[in-house]
Amino acid sequence: MAATLVLYSHAQHRHFAAEVSLVYHQSVQSLAGGFYSTAQCNAWSRAPRSEKYWQLRLRHSTAWLALDSGDHCIGFVQVERQYGEAGYISCLYVLPSWQRRGIAAQLITTVKLWALQQALPRLSTHASMQSKTVFERQGFRSHHRCYQEKSGQQLTSFLMYCPLVEKLADNKVATST
Repeated sequence: MAATLVLYSHAQHRHFAAEVSLVYHQSVQSLAGGFYSTAQCNAWSRAPRSEKYWQLRLRHSTAWLALDSGDHCIGFVQVERQYGEAGYISCLYVLPSWQRRGIAAQLITTVKLWALQQALPRLSTHASMQSKTVFERQGFRSHHRCYQEKSGQQLTSFLMYCPLVEKLADNKVATST
């Protein structure tokens, strides 16, 4: 079952911030015992962040919410448009009970279409060990492994890029798929 994707608007969707916080926290905590230890997951997200935190974060980026048939947030993607590199995917999270149903792929595809409309040459992200395969299936390629320390725990990720526009020999532009 595909989710309904909604482009986040602070005026219309800020009430989803508490649900976004739970999606983030539950997704991170579900990684314990797999690619990351419980201590690493607790350093990453010990408890859900405040509704205000997520309202501010989402307000200053471009984001899409994945909603189930009851209009509950089951996933989201956030793309930076002002800070650092435009087209940087800073968050991609799906509730554990909704994972492996194509929702993350649906969110990434939506970001790619948006980025093409914005004439961005590429997307980038720091993918977790868990999400690396999802991004690879969507055309991202790993550049190098990265390490970040949080609360005394070392977290591994991968800097990944996805080219969106390629120049052809006769100067026409083609989009990557």
